[in-house]
Amino acid sequence: MPELPDISAYIHALESRLLGQTLERVRLGSAFVLRTVDPPTTAAEGHAVTALRRIGKRIAIGVDNDVWLVIHLMIAGRLHWKPAGAKLGGRNAILALDFANGTLLLTEAGSKRRASLHMVRGEQGLREMDPGGIEIFAPDTTLDSFRAALTRENHTLKRSLTDPRVISGVGNAYSDEILHQARLSPLAQTQKLRPEDWERLYAATRSLLTDWSERLQREGEKAFPEKVTAFRPEFAVHGKFGQPCPRCGSTVQRIRYADNETNYCPVCQTGGKVLADRSLSRLLGADWPRTLEELEALKRK
Repeated sequence: MPELPDISAYIHALESRLLGQTLERVRLGSAFVLRTVDPPTTAAEGHAVTALRRIGKRIAIGVDNDVWLVIHLMIAGRLHWKPAGAKLGGRNAILALDFANGTLLLTEAGSKRRASLHMVRGEQGLREMDPGGIEIFAPDTTLDSFRAALTRENHTLKRSLTDPRVISGVGNAYSDEILHQARLSPLAQTQKLRPEDWERLYAATRSLLTDWSERLQREGEKAFPEKVTAFRPEFAVHGKFGQPCPRCGSTVQRIRYADNETNYCPVCQTGGKVLADRSLSRLLGADWPRTLEELEALKRK
């Protein structure tokens, strides 16, 4: 799922293309993409784009009559900038926004239709779309307010970082990278962290999201960001299971659950302990390896 740096890159690329342009037509390629009935999509047609905003992991496009089109890409949704009047063809094309200078096309891979368009009016409508997590770059987000948000309930760091009601815009990929940079276990409990842990986590969250946002925005200045992915070669641990940690060289491990997995370095983050992978630990029971040494010995059998 595109996260804060990816959404910021999309918005940065769209600002030069959409601001001041009149939205001529909204075309739906799937009946399921539109999740609201009032205002209708026609309420935005014939009006100029005046603002673009990020609302969590959503992209909000505002026009001059205070109507907003709020797009949530979910896991497989991606945006594309096409020549004006581009066809809304193929099973993956689900939404087109037509302008005189081009067409913004939303596609979604796979059979599940999770990406969405919500039409809302005004600031109140936008607030209702916001899950409520703190904005890490907001002027009033300090180390203390960051810690307060994450300790309101006692959960693992991985769960708290990816909860949109706690922190805005962070998901599976960047949470792995943040925790690796901060040298913290994804299963550490938020209410048990030491002051120095909070300092590293806060600094890592800000610096990593800043670095990736700036990097992706620079790439988007050369060409529209067509290859938005959760698996980037420059990542330290996310998607790098079985590869060496760039910091210490030990093998990156994973915890798999549902459709997701958490990647981490056992040396840098968990004191050498291998965290139990739910599916494998059920199979191996008491034989589940607790250290890297035990894991390597198991592989040699």
